[in-house]
Amino acid sequence: MHDLCQTVGRAKISISIRIWEISGDCLGWQILNDGSQVGRACCQSDSILAVIIHQLEFPEEVEVHRDKRWRREPDRRIEESLTAETFIEQIGFCALLTDSRRPGPSLYTAVCGRRDAHVPRNVQKDPESRLAWTIKDEAIRRGRVYYGKLRGGRSIFLSRRLIPYFNAVWGVHRNQERMVLSQSAQRILKVLRNEWEMATRDLRSASGITDRSSFNKGIDELQRVLKVIPSEVVYEPVFTYIWSLAEARFQDELTAAVSREDALREIARTYLEGAGMTFRGELARVTGLSNPEAGLGNWALVDEGFAIRLAPGIYCLKELR
Repeated sequence: MHDLCQTVGRAKISISIRIWEISGDCLGWQILNDGSQVGRACCQSDSILAVIIHQLEFPEEVEVHRDKRWRREPDRRIEESLTAETFIEQIGFCALLTDSRRPGPSLYTAVCGRRDAHVPRNVQKDPESRLAWTIKDEAIRRGRVYYGKLRGGRSIFLSRRLIPYFNAVWGVHRNQERMVLSQSAQRILKVLRNEWEMATRDLRSASGITDRSSFNKGIDELQRVLKVIPSEVVYEPVFTYIWSLAEARFQDELTAAVSREDALREIARTYLEGAGMTFRGELARVTGLSNPEAGLGNWALVDEGFAIRLAPGIYCLKELR
């Protein structure tokens, strides 16, 4: 066994390597989802098969970079909606209530102001969860940032500058709606285009969708393609969302012409700027992109010299090298 330390700036990634002499061609890389990543690579010139095993732990320099950008510091924690909006504009996009067990920036983690934030089971009694939820409601009401559920049912905030790129990847053009959207989604969309905004119960009645599950699926589907957003949250006399057309608030951003290639590159750029370094599959898991799409975005950053590819699926900001 040989030990290899790969340096990123002043930090290091410790990688254990076992090397066997073999004959044969390159076998490529294989990634296992068991808490570690196992890569197989063959050096054809020396006929060597190297099995590289490394835990998903980032160098301290990268963690410090994330602490600063993702506000995982006590003195930079978020306590009100104006600061949250500034944070979202700076970071580009972030989740709502994810914690240290999932990668990516999160409003909840920024409210906690620490790396090891964990969402408790009973969020109603947790002051930090309640504060994150209250800030979310205020951000929805103010309408300066985009909020909705994208692929995988992820509740996510988007800055205005990122909306055109996400729309280029997940949006559906109006002339394609009949082919792409379900009947429930089309009926909901038709009502909102006449009324512009409606509460959940009224919208379900007006669309003629009596089954609550079908209605919820239709609403989620329209959120995934950036057609519908919650524009208000009402708690009295009963809890409900007010639903609106996304174009009512973000018309310029949703009509901007952006190619899919440019969108993938800019989404990857935005995440890497905040993360500093990414492991294989991280960008796809955070954004909902497919692995091939995430790879295309990261490779575009390498091609322009913005990022460095340290190993298959591992990318680092050039400035941190």
